[in-house]
Amino acid sequence: MSTLLAPFAGWCAALDEVPDAAFAQRMLGDGVAIDPTGNELRAPCDGEVISIAASRHALALRTTAGAEVLMHVGIDTVGLAGEGFEVRVRKGDRVRSGDLLLTFDLDLVARKAPSLMTPIIITNGERFRIKNAHSNRSVAIGDPLFELEEIGGAEHGAPATSGAPVVSEALVVTHAHGIHARPAAVIARIAKGLTYELEIRARGRSARARSTVALMSLGVRGGDEVVIAGFEPAAAAGIAAIATAIRNLEAAPPPAPVAATPVKASHEPDSLRGVIASRGLATGPAFYLVAAEIPVAEAGHGADKELASLERARDVVRARLSKLATTAAPTVREIMTAHLELLDDPELTDAARRFISAGKSAAFAWRASLRASAHELEATGDTRLAERVDDLRDLETQVLVAIDGTQAPNFEIPQGGILLARDLTPSQLIDIDTGKLGGIALGGGGPTSHVAILAGTLGIPMLVAVGPALLEVPAGAQVILDAGEGVLRTNLSVQALTAARAQIDQRRVQRALDIEAAQSNCQLASGERIEVFANLTGTVADAKLAVAEGAEGCGLLRTEFLFLERTTAPDRDEQLRCYQQVAEVLGSRPLIIRTLDIGGDKPIPYLPLPPEDNPALGLRGIRTSLWRPDLLEAQLRALLGVRPACRILLPMITDIAEIRAVRRMLDALCTELGTAPPLLGAMIETPAAAMLAEAIAREVDFLSIGTNDLAQYALAMDRGHAELAARIDGLHPAVLRLIEATCKGATAHHRPVAVCGGLASDPAAVPVLLGLGVSELSVVPTLIPQLKSLIRGLSGNSCRAVASRALVLESAEQVRAAVREFTQ
Repeated sequence: MSTLLAPFAGWCAALDEVPDAAFAQRMLGDGVAIDPTGNELRAPCDGEVISIAASRHALALRTTAGAEVLMHVGIDTVGLAGEGFEVRVRKGDRVRSGDLLLTFDLDLVARKAPSLMTPIIITNGERFRIKNAHSNRSVAIGDPLFELEEIGGAEHGAPATSGAPVVSEALVVTHAHGIHARPAAVIARIAKGLTYELEIRARGRSARARSTVALMSLGVRGGDEVVIAGFEPAAAAGIAAIATAIRNLEAAPPPAPVAATPVKASHEPDSLRGVIASRGLATGPAFYLVAAEIPVAEAGHGADKELASLERARDVVRARLSKLATTAAPTVREIMTAHLELLDDPELTDAARRFISAGKSAAFAWRASLRASAHELEATGDTRLAERVDDLRDLETQVLVAIDGTQAPNFEIPQGGILLARDLTPSQLIDIDTGKLGGIALGGGGPTSHVAILAGTLGIPMLVAVGPALLEVPAGAQVILDAGEGVLRTNLSVQALTAARAQIDQRRVQRALDIEAAQSNCQLASGERIEVFANLTGTVADAKLAVAEGAEGCGLLRTEFLFLERTTAPDRDEQLRCYQQVAEVLGSRPLIIRTLDIGGDKPIPYLPLPPEDNPALGLRGIRTSLWRPDLLEAQLRALLGVRPACRILLPMITDIAEIRAVRRMLDALCTELGTAPPLLGAMIETPAAAMLAEAIAREVDFLSIGTNDLAQYALAMDRGHAELAARIDGLHPAVLRLIEATCKGATAHHRPVAVCGGLASDPAAVPVLLGLGVSELSVVPTLIPQLKSLIRGLSGNSCRAVASRALVLESAEQVRAAVREFTQ
């Protein structure tokens, strides 16, 4: 038995009085709370500092007996992002009872946080029981708070992997964003394929490698050391596979319909600014989704009955999600697949079962498990991890509805209504009648959340992170949602509403005209032919959409999607079937297929790449294929079988020897198969390739510029870096000069140049690219009609004039200003 002491003076209360459900319902553990009167937090016991929140508002100790004590200063103080807090210890420090841990600005925190109530809780309650808690009284520093009694190990729910590892490997996470959602999913997928348990240890905590939620909750950031631990000799192979995946992870942001565009503050008195998640313009009455929280009873009716109830409900939700995952559009499928992973996440299900074993109801147990994980994600201070909290809330509601046997609430949507809400879940958006919906504005959320991606796929204009003032807009008020400028306008005049509606009608009419005209070939007003192709992921649905939108061919078919999320590489026959299906949809239209572009940003379990300090500069693109010639040969055999013949594009070329090596393999295969050599192209994605464009053009039949990587390498900025990504602009004069060098090199050998990177989809960049000599643009299918319409209104001479001016400017901002002046 050990005693925890008060870490500061104040009023000690039971957790029930904490104004936060996660603490009050003991979702994170049992304990007490103190409303402090001083500004120093001191150690309540001897122990080791095992965790310090990134925003410095909370830290955890492990006592000498192994109890884990969390001290969380104030409620919702993670939102202060460290303001007013100063930590006086480091993770790993040994401290004595009464040692100073952190100081904080008591007045500032009191003003900015909802409450100063500070929970002191035991987070591994499966091993320790609180006895004789002293609450509802005033305490001084060092007064006893409660006693801890150890109740055992594995038989009380401790992880089976606890103890000293038999084999382990330590490594430093080098990429900027650490182990966020995508890397956690990669690690969990590998771990789930193993017959034994592995544990990831970092930041003074540990997590089961099979649990995506637990891995994200570690809050691992770039530069942190992690230890992969196994508890039997056979675990060495699995540890090596996960270590390789961690070394080769690159912090690429999840795909979103548009870039996460920070918007400058509006100076209009009746405007609320936000972050653009899905571009568009809408006007209509504001309305809210008002759904009361589903009530749950805490006490259960026997563990067996409650466990059966939870499993039945999960089966119902699993069946619904699986049906959506197989029948819905690709983006919806991805989101539903992610929810299926969470539904069966062992960390979530095991926690719920422990609550049920402790006498709780199935509904209470499920809610407690998911809210505890959600709170841990929010506490990391990582905004991208916090966006995943919406998925947990969504899954909580779905299972609770299934347990209760009731229907999810229906919402009345006014025609053209603008949905206002603090947050929104993917299932809510899927369930409502989006045909009536004009747009969405959320007080919170982020542009890379699943609901934001879904809104973009559905073509619904959307703003996120508008702030709490959004919820003060009266229901029924007419508003303008401008998700091009990033503002929600209220208190509108009749003239403003009329102008906005006229603009929307004009855009709708123009879109219909653009789609009709898109079926014709594209050329400049001055007669020069410009081809507008589509970027495809390899699915028949994508190809059919591209044809319907007026694509004149496929300028980039990304084959890596066929190689991801599987345990073995696709063989020649499987690849050929996939490529041939797309070719048949395109008919006589050109089909350009890029060979496997795999590497540090797209690790795959069956291709363990060697350790790299900087994966972005390591085995990527064609380098990986030449490193594994067996994979390259199988892919080339498949590509040579496509009819009509496709063109082959080689990624990440940096020198002539790479092209010649592939050419030799192609020539040998063509001789063996008795087929004509295909047209061969090279991707220009590095400054080296742009400078060698003339020599590269001598070796290939066409060039294609990948502007995303070209800009990243030219500007030495990681496009996955949270602080730098917004500054990477392909219209930077340095990048434009590399594009100019590429076009000049290609012209020397009469080779066409395409742009298949993100810059091709930017209307402001199109005149500049065409003026530099680009003759083909390959873009997402839905942008094809708009770009064709834009191109038909341009002349070659005017494009060359604006391109010449852009090359001598000093910044991307100046280039964009020049283009605006040109197009007015």
